[in-house]
Amino acid sequence: MPVQAAQWTEFLSCPICYNEFDENVHKPISLGCSHTVCKTCLNKLHRKACPFDQTAINTDIDVLPVNFALLQLVGAQVPDHQSIKLSNLGENKHYEVAKKCVEDLALYLKPLSGGKGVASLNQSALSRPMQRKLVTLVNCQLVEEEGRVRAMRAARSLGERTVTELILQHQNPQQLSANLWAAVRARGCQFLGPAMQEEALKLVLLALEDGSALSRKVLVLFVVQRLEPRFPQASKTSIGHVVQLLYRASCFKVTKRDEDSSLMQLKEEFRSYEALRREHDAQIVHIAMEAGLRISPEQWSSLLYGDLAHKSHMQSIIDKLQSPESFAKSVQELTIVLQRTGDPANLNRLRPHLELLANIDPNPDAVSPTWEQLENAMVAVKTVVHGLVDFIQNYSRKGHETPQPQPNSKYKTSMCRDLRQQGGCPRGTNCTFAHSQEELENMGAIHNELYKQQQCDREKICVSAVKRAETCFSSQVFSPLEEPRERIQEQEDILSPGV
Repeated sequence: MPVQAAQWTEFLSCPICYNEFDENVHKPISLGCSHTVCKTCLNKLHRKACPFDQTAINTDIDVLPVNFALLQLVGAQVPDHQSIKLSNLGENKHYEVAKKCVEDLALYLKPLSGGKGVASLNQSALSRPMQRKLVTLVNCQLVEEEGRVRAMRAARSLGERTVTELILQHQNPQQLSANLWAAVRARGCQFLGPAMQEEALKLVLLALEDGSALSRKVLVLFVVQRLEPRFPQASKTSIGHVVQLLYRASCFKVTKRDEDSSLMQLKEEFRSYEALRREHDAQIVHIAMEAGLRISPEQWSSLLYGDLAHKSHMQSIIDKLQSPESFAKSVQELTIVLQRTGDPANLNRLRPHLELLANIDPNPDAVSPTWEQLENAMVAVKTVVHGLVDFIQNYSRKGHETPQPQPNSKYKTSMCRDLRQQGGCPRGTNCTFAHSQEELENMGAIHNELYKQQQCDREKICVSAVKRAETCFSSQVFSPLEEPRERIQEQEDILSPGV
């Protein structure tokens, strides 16, 4: 019976005996299927097959080389050389260069290395998606044919993510959301904010989940009437744009009628909130990609849900929308971005390496690469990842900026409902609500200091939505910027000392 694989952050210990890898008893041996097990546990196997996916081990265990890339991360004494017998001297040279590239790349995981074989969450120059893809590459067994195919795919994946990260580094986060919603509106659609959009989608589902067929006008009126008590700003136009977003996502089966409005019926596969919401989110991501916008899973989670708890959900949608051609298109987009910014870090030098990686076949059944192709791919991926890290550390403004609280943020201005009702919060430190009275008071003081200290750029929304006008943290355009409340009180005390 297969053994359950360990979490990806536990790559520094044997997933069978849970001992941390070392250079003596628990030497890390990577298999062709990219699972890494200590040599002691491999010698105890009853069958010569991977204990996790039952892939046959074709090479003798004593011949498989020790994974030096992992050994160096646990602080073990790494030998200068280990003898590997390949077909000829040329293959040996290609193998040594490729292996050295992987070992050098593994050093970017060094800040993550924690005790007992588990990666800690210390600050790293690479993002979590990059770390995860790098761990996949480090666990590839290059002397095995299947391992080389996996290493090529892992190198391609790292290169593609590197391009995305570089594009993200050049984007203005303040302008990003404005560009996104402009692209959504240009297609006759609209996003009403995390809370209101969620309620609107649930009401669409309530009206159509039983298989009913309604005209667009009737469906919009139903949603507006139910939504207005909680959201007075709901209108037939805005809800019609939400319905249009679902229509673009092909969530409806449309029946045309002569001289009458067409009937819209929710397709059976979308008659649950999770399925409908996923298709809705995928459509917005697709619109962003069409508009040439690159948005990280964290940013997507914040934009669509108002929290960071949906990063994995958004990452899975992004991955599903990727095509083999996406990599090459991203390289072209990066070139345009660099031309616009002047390319102070000379990132354009990475283009030949990125194009080489983009031409790798991502198909799992791809033909095994030659040793020369493997060497070229490993050199290319090492070069582009090093280029990304160098840019983040030396040129990126984002790498040196500390996040400032937004003037109109409601971050931790009320107590967490999960903590209050259930005694615990599944979001932990990522929760946007306060977990203690002290936290509530501290954040309240920060928000109070920022209250109405910049001009409001949403006058029409603030004026039309009474509730927002009352709670807006910016000063309305028709009134002067206001002083913080404490400062106003101090001035009044000075002006009227006798009172």
